[in-house]
Amino acid sequence: MSKDSTSSAPFLGSIKRTWLRFFLEPLRPLFKEVLTVSLFVNLLAVAVPVFVLQVYDRVVFHAGITTLQGLVIGMVIVITFDFVLRQTRAKVMQNVALQLDVAVGRQLFEKIMTLPLRGLESRPASYWQLLFRDIEAIRNTLSGASAILVSDLPFAILFLTVVFLIAWPVAWVLVIVFFIFLALAWRSGKVVAAAAEEEKAKIISRDGLIAEMIMGRSTIKALAMGDHLRPAWEGSQAEAIKQSMVRGTKTDSFVNAGHGLTMFATVAMTTVGAVAIMNQELTIGGLIAANMLSGRLLGPLNQLVGAWRSFVSFGQSADRLGDLFAEQDDLKESAIALTRPEGRLTFEETTFRYRENSPAVVDTIKLDIAPGGVTAIMGANGSGKTTLLKLLLGLYAPVSGRILIDGADIKQFSRRDLSRWIGYAPQECVLFNGSVRDNIIQTHPDAEDSEIVRASTLALAHQMLVDLPDGYGTQVGEAGSLLSGGMRQRIGIARALIGDPPVIVLDEPSGSLDKDAEENLRQTLKDLGKSHTVIIVTHSPVLLQCCNNVIIMDHGRIKAAGPTRKVMEALAQQQNERTGSTQNPVPLQVKKVGGQPRPETPKTDAPQ
Repeated sequence: MSKDSTSSAPFLGSIKRTWLRFFLEPLRPLFKEVLTVSLFVNLLAVAVPVFVLQVYDRVVFHAGITTLQGLVIGMVIVITFDFVLRQTRAKVMQNVALQLDVAVGRQLFEKIMTLPLRGLESRPASYWQLLFRDIEAIRNTLSGASAILVSDLPFAILFLTVVFLIAWPVAWVLVIVFFIFLALAWRSGKVVAAAAEEEKAKIISRDGLIAEMIMGRSTIKALAMGDHLRPAWEGSQAEAIKQSMVRGTKTDSFVNAGHGLTMFATVAMTTVGAVAIMNQELTIGGLIAANMLSGRLLGPLNQLVGAWRSFVSFGQSADRLGDLFAEQDDLKESAIALTRPEGRLTFEETTFRYRENSPAVVDTIKLDIAPGGVTAIMGANGSGKTTLLKLLLGLYAPVSGRILIDGADIKQFSRRDLSRWIGYAPQECVLFNGSVRDNIIQTHPDAEDSEIVRASTLALAHQMLVDLPDGYGTQVGEAGSLLSGGMRQRIGIARALIGDPPVIVLDEPSGSLDKDAEENLRQTLKDLGKSHTVIIVTHSPVLLQCCNNVIIMDHGRIKAAGPTRKVMEALAQQQNERTGSTQNPVPLQVKKVGGQPRPETPKTDAPQ
C-alpha cells in the first residue's frame, strides 16, 4: 500500500494505519449508505425549526388553524420518517461493528500465531491483552457514536446556510463561534492525546503487574507475599489513577469550555437578534428558528471536543496494531512439500544471542546427530540447553550458522511442517481449558482414537486417564489446574507423540514423575529410539541408562559429546584429575553423535 493511500479514508492520518484500508474497503458500501442516511436525517432536522418559524410568523399572526393542522400532520410524517432512518442507520452501524470485530479479531489472532517466538517473548502478557481491547476501541470509533458524529459534521454547513436564509443578521455570530469551536477542538485533540498516551503507559505497567500476580497466585498465597507486593501494587495503581485524573481534568476543561461557548453563542444570537427585530430586519420566529438551528450546528462541534479522547484512543490502538501487523511472520508455507524425514539433525557453526551486544547463549555449536537413538543433553543451569532445543525446533533463528534436518535448512520449512516432524514437550507443560482429549490432539485435530490411545500409552497416561470417571473427556481446568503436575506432564508428552513425528524432543520429561513412572518412561524412550530420533534434556540417572549418546553443554558450548558411557567415563576422569591436580584437563572434542542401528540401514555413524 502506498504512503498516500490514507488520504481518502477517514481516521487514517498515519502511515501506521494503512492496514485499516484492507478491512474498510469491503465496508465502503455500508459507509456510503450511512452518509446517505445521515444526509436525509439532517435534512429532516431542518423541518422542526422551519415548523416553528411558520407557526410564529404565519399561524399565530394570522390565526391559521387549518395551516397549523397541515403543519402538524406534516411534522408527524417527518418524525416517523426520521425514526425509520435513524433505526436503519443504527442497524448499518451494527453490521459494520460485527464485520470489523470478526475481521480484525481474526487477523490479530492469526498474526499472534504466526509471529516468531522472540517477538512474543519481547513483550509482557498485558500488552497482548491490550491489543484485543484495541479492537474494541477501533470498532467503537468506526461504528459507534464517534462515527455518527463524523458523518453529521459535514452537514453543519447545511444548517449555517439555512440560518443565513432565514436570519442573516445573527448568522455572522454563528460563523465566528464556529471557527472558535474548531480551534478549541484542535487544541483539545493535541492536549488530550498527550495526556492519554501517558495514561495508557501507566495502565500497561499496572496491568503487567496484575498479570504477574495472577500467574504467580499459588506462590503468592503459599508464601503470604501480599504484604510485600502491596506497596508495588498501590504505587502502580496510584500512578494510573493520578494520570487518569490529569487526563480527565484536561478533558473536562475543554468540554466545559465548549458548553460555555455554546451558552455564549445563544446569548450573543439573542442579543443581536433582538436588535435586528427592533430594526425590523428579523422576525421573532426567525430568531427562534435560528437558535434551534444553532443547536444542530454547534452540538456536533461540542461533542467533538468531548469525544476527542475516543479519537485519540482510536489512533493509539490503530498505531499499535499497525506496528504489530508490520512485523515479520514465521514462514507460513513451505516452498515444497517433502516426505517424512529420517531424523538426522545438524548444527553448522550455530550461534544465538538474545540481544545484539549480549553474550552468546549458544556459541558456535557444530554437531551432527544421526537418525535414531536417544540423545541426552546435560549441563548446568544457564548452559544453553533449552535455547539449543528452541533453535532445533525453529522457534529461535540463529544469528549465524544453520540448523539442518536431513540436510535441509529448517528455516525453509513452515511452522506447521516442523511441528509435524518434531514433537516437543517443554519442561513446564501448559494445558488449555478443555478436555484431556482436546489437549492431546491440538497439533493433530483429525487424529483417530487409536492414535490418541497409542500416544497416551507411550506417555504412560492411558491407564490413569481411563480410571477417571470421565476418562479422556475429563476437564483439565485453566492451564490444567485440575490435574496433578505428573498428569499434566504425561499429557504433554502424549501431545508430543501424537502424529508419530520422526524427531521427539523432551525437556526434563521426568521432572514431575515418580520413580516407577520414570523407570517406565526409560523403557518407552528406549523403544522409541529404535525408530525415532529422541533428544531429551535430563540429569536423571534413570533416563541416562537408555541414552545412546550424551551432549554436555557449558556456557553455550559443547564441552563433550559422544556415546554415553565414553563421555561419562571421560568426565569422571576429568573430575578425578581436577581434584588431584591444578592443571585444567583437555575437554572431549566430539562433533558427531551416532544414531540407533536400524534394520534397513545397519551402517551407522561412529562418533569422532
